[in-house]
Amino acid sequence: MINNKVLSIILGGGQGSRLYPLTEDRSKPAVPIAGKYRLVDIPISNCINSDIKRMYVLTQFNSASLNRHIKDTYHFSFFSSAFVNVLAAEQTISNSNWFQGTADAVRQSMHHFLRNDFEYALILSGDQLYQMDYNDLIEKHIKSEADITIMTLPVNAKDGTSFGILKTDENSMITSFIEKPNSELIKGWESEVSDDMKQEGRHYLASMGIYVFNKQLLIDLMNDPTTNDFGKEIIPQSIGKHKVLSYPYEGYWTDIGNIDSFFEANLGLTDDIPQFNLYDTEKRIYTRARMLPTSKIAGTQLDKAVIAEGCIIHASKIEHSVIGIRARIGKDTVITNSYIMGSDYYETLEEIDKNHIQILVGIGERCHINNAIIDKNCKIGDDVTINGGTHLEDTETDLYVIKDGIVVVKKGAVIPSGFVL
Repeated sequence: MINNKVLSIILGGGQGSRLYPLTEDRSKPAVPIAGKYRLVDIPISNCINSDIKRMYVLTQFNSASLNRHIKDTYHFSFFSSAFVNVLAAEQTISNSNWFQGTADAVRQSMHHFLRNDFEYALILSGDQLYQMDYNDLIEKHIKSEADITIMTLPVNAKDGTSFGILKTDENSMITSFIEKPNSELIKGWESEVSDDMKQEGRHYLASMGIYVFNKQLLIDLMNDPTTNDFGKEIIPQSIGKHKVLSYPYEGYWTDIGNIDSFFEANLGLTDDIPQFNLYDTEKRIYTRARMLPTSKIAGTQLDKAVIAEGCIIHASKIEHSVIGIRARIGKDTVITNSYIMGSDYYETLEEIDKNHIQILVGIGERCHINNAIIDKNCKIGDDVTINGGTHLEDTETDLYVIKDGIVVVKKGAVIPSGFVL
């Protein structure tokens, strides 16, 4: 089987500054998504659904919660060779540096990979939202006798300035590559795409940051310590020297690179027919089994709402919003266009009484929350108004951050009753 010849390497990304404050005390792959999952669950689930079950996740920032999530989630049979291992940047006798880029992360971890028997390395990103079976990708790579295969996505000219753009020959072999061209440079880089993509104005092939490498070539390339990044150095330098294949993908895919894209991807799950399908039994997304009770909802008008398990909701209205696990929302509260991540624990009545807790974990009564992300374990009092939008300037306080009009309440923040933003 092809799958037994593949080792998956999931890149956890850097400090995740563009997703701050969600990455203030967790790594980017550990950021909660869709109310109950973590970002890292997406590539891991894609691998499991493709029967690729040997995976390494590379990270170096705030990896404790990621380690805990993976340890608690991905258990395989004692008689299976399957595993998901987290590799954080580590000091060794030969190297005392942090990861300097995507390629350097692979280089520093190579001694772990080489303990496994494999022929192809599947290199994935830990912060992308999509569903696919990697088997066709691997088969095309082998059939075309490529040295490297790059998954590519047709994009329009505006979006193309944020990606590496490439051109191919009649055999889909990549002949040229340019990294994040400006609006002038991108002219002339159009490629032949399907009729559906032409109708959408998506004439440019963009690298998705998903690669297949032949094992020996990857080893050889990693022997050069001057190259630190796949997109900026390894890929451009390989074109013309090696057979680099383009594998076009036209399904739903989004890069969770910043707060805006993260917010949009989550709220997109509330659509009648969401582009990212959590209900596909053949492309199931796996996560930790928490054994939570069902959600309890009383007196609430729900419209385009995604509600995770274990919630206790008395809100008057929830619209176009995602409500995460164990969320508690009080009476007469209105939630619109927001992602409420929920909580890691319940407060018992005994704890509330014993500790004289005034503001409970969750959202209090008579609150209005709009255009906001409420991170986990926040305590929001009664009569709080948070109204995000373009009328707000980007700013940061101890309690919240505003980015592009989206208010992000920091993990564990306590918002006093009567607060207005």
